[in-house]
Amino acid sequence: MGDENAVARVREICLSLPEAVEKPFGGHTAPSFRIGDKLFAMTSEDGRSLTFKAGPGVQQALVASDPERFFVPPYVGPKGWVGARLDADQDWAEIAELLEDSYRMIAPKRLSGLLDRRRAGDAEN
Repeated sequence: MGDENAVARVREICLSLPEAVEKPFGGHTAPSFRIGDKLFAMTSEDGRSLTFKAGPGVQQALVASDPERFFVPPYVGPKGWVGARLDADQDWAEIAELLEDSYRMIAPKRLSGLLDRRRAGDAEN
């Protein structure tokens, strides 16, 4: 089985984003995260990996730079999604950034703006 702590960290990062919700994907029981009906991240059934949406070129860059941590996931890989191994030694600050980028790719501008304002507030404190 995967690392429960890793899945808990993914959950904490995803649910800290404005209006993000956890809802299983299809017949799966593993945590998936969405805004409305749009997925931006999902964990595997065994808890060993995470997949998230990424911009053009990001998947290739991550997989080429660190194949121990990142991979092209089945099914959604051709659409540019990235797989991250949760049972590898992960850089959680980087994972949080990548999840936020995935979120921003599907979030309405209003929610991205809310996130920007929240980040600006954090920077001032």
